[in-house]
Amino acid sequence: MAAAASPRSKMAAGRPRPLAAERGCGGGGGDGGARCRRCPCGGRGDGGAMLAFVARAAARPYGLLKPTALGKIPGRFLLHQEALPHLPVPPLQQTLDRYLQMLQPIISEEELNHTQELVAEFRKPGGVGERLQKGLERRAKKTENWLSDWWLKTAYLEYRLPVVVHSSPGVVLPKQDFLDRQGQLRFAAKLIEGILDFKTMIDNETLPVEYMGGKPLCMNQYYQILSSCRIPGPKRDSIVNYAKGKKQSRHITVVHNFQFFELDVYNSDGSPLTTDQLFIQLEKIWNTSLQTNKEPIGILTTNHRNSWAKAYNNLLKDKTNKESVRTIEKSICTVCLDAPMPRVSEDIYKSRVAAQMLHGGGSRWNSGNRWFDKTLQFIIAEDGSCGLVYEHAPSEGPPIVALLDHIVEYTKKPELVRSPMIPLPMPKKLRFNITPEIKNDIEKAKQNLNIMVEDLDVKVMVFHQFGKTFPKSEKISPDAFIQLALQLAYYRMYGHACATYESASLRMFRLGRTDTIRSTSVDSLKFVQSMDDPDKSDQEKADLLRRATQAHREYTDMAIRGNAIDRHLLGLKLQAIEDLVSMPELFMDTAYAVAMHFNLSTSQVPAKTDCVMCFGPVVPDGYGVCYNPMDEHINFAISAFNSCAETNAARMAHYLEKALLDMRILLQSTPKSKL
Repeated sequence: MAAAASPRSKMAAGRPRPLAAERGCGGGGGDGGARCRRCPCGGRGDGGAMLAFVARAAARPYGLLKPTALGKIPGRFLLHQEALPHLPVPPLQQTLDRYLQMLQPIISEEELNHTQELVAEFRKPGGVGERLQKGLERRAKKTENWLSDWWLKTAYLEYRLPVVVHSSPGVVLPKQDFLDRQGQLRFAAKLIEGILDFKTMIDNETLPVEYMGGKPLCMNQYYQILSSCRIPGPKRDSIVNYAKGKKQSRHITVVHNFQFFELDVYNSDGSPLTTDQLFIQLEKIWNTSLQTNKEPIGILTTNHRNSWAKAYNNLLKDKTNKESVRTIEKSICTVCLDAPMPRVSEDIYKSRVAAQMLHGGGSRWNSGNRWFDKTLQFIIAEDGSCGLVYEHAPSEGPPIVALLDHIVEYTKKPELVRSPMIPLPMPKKLRFNITPEIKNDIEKAKQNLNIMVEDLDVKVMVFHQFGKTFPKSEKISPDAFIQLALQLAYYRMYGHACATYESASLRMFRLGRTDTIRSTSVDSLKFVQSMDDPDKSDQEKADLLRRATQAHREYTDMAIRGNAIDRHLLGLKLQAIEDLVSMPELFMDTAYAVAMHFNLSTSQVPAKTDCVMCFGPVVPDGYGVCYNPMDEHINFAISAFNSCAETNAARMAHYLEKALLDMRILLQSTPKSKL
């Protein structure tokens, strides 16, 4: 079979980076709704967050749960986790066969022939592949999850580029209707109360267990996202978590005008502060941080991880600084009270907010109003723009967006109780002693950040012509439909297919994170090649489209059941490193580099809230594409780097819109086939 020409010219500098693409994550396949659970995708299909799934598979939507009524259920989490199956190690021959199949649409026939020889050598009985496979199988018997520790280290903690843009995703929430400080602080107070309401469910272990296709999912990530922080290290970072035990966090950090405050969010009797109490405390913070001439210490967290590790050690030499940093690290989360964004026209407003969520706009705007190593940072600007940025190591998208859905619902609730006006202590301002050396580190970090900010091209597109209801009416998974549209858009722009990453959840297994749905397939290539071929009839094209969406759904199903190829191949490679054997030729092959160079890094992150997640590309010449399919529209966030002449986020958005419309016309103009 003829394969597409290899995009060799695009193998830009820097190692292929699929790793930061885990941002969303779910089952691919559909929309997780009630109807979807009856379709062949089994209700998994929300490629990014498996969110709706949860809200509907659980007894009630998150926003309506009353955790206090449930009381505590100690030990429930542990019992649930122990009942989950272990992640399997897929059969070696199966993975190698599927690897060759996956390569067909993205490399030339000549390259494929060469790789077939390497695979034949690797798979010989008693050969290196078999030895590494046995090593993996032994590891699987000895550990809770053979992949999870390796993945955390290689995908995140050993990843040295800045977490900003390159790893941490942002979420753009709907614009709020407040336009002043009072509104900003009132909304922030309500949001904090919503966070604490969700935290109660985590602390009491009353969080509803999530299900996918009738099977319970691993809930571990929910227990990692609050009271946690990434700590920079010279070669590898680490994660600290203060969610349990005697040292359990009782405070959040609030940042305003680059100044950090410790805000205790619990009363002396252990009850969380009410919205009224929180509002009073936030006003105190706002009034004591009016000066804007403070050094933006938070900018240090935007730097390359090695540079930040050096600056971090330098910062902690001072006792006051060390205490302040530890307070930030131990906090439940960070709430950033931002200055208003620069005024822009309505058509680019959401794109600008997405950039604000990802990086803060640079040293002149709100980037100093962050501590990017903190797992959760909620951002509320004075002009009503708001959202979140999260450090990716502890969690995929589902728990983050489930938390956001809960909070957004919570902010809409009327005030049920007026709190007694008991005098509250003044929130503690965190002090930093800025030495000339630290000042120099901040200046360097500012310069590096501003280059990153200038380089990132983000386009948020709300596709209004239809939402997930249309593909479902055609008996097609909405996720597969959108992925095919991305394939068509890319092919029309560049004339060839590319390696495409879509996150698939492995949460059916204990401590499961993600694997890769390979959206580029032999079937997807046949479809996109046919679309503008005058010799093909509309019926042929429609049949190819349906076959390609079916293939995508089958790969998705395989991936969430632990039988995809990417993590298995990574495991074999890491096993070789651990065994100190020479690296197998298979992993030194150009085809492997092409396969891991994800020009399209994508994730579906559905939410009940009309929001969209966004993240940077994972390769210099690639795109980051995240989407939230609502019933009658689809929210897209597309990113690229300005430093690459070949990529352009707005151009991709234009081609994607055309692809979606052309695919709808095609299906509407042809009878449904019997595929």
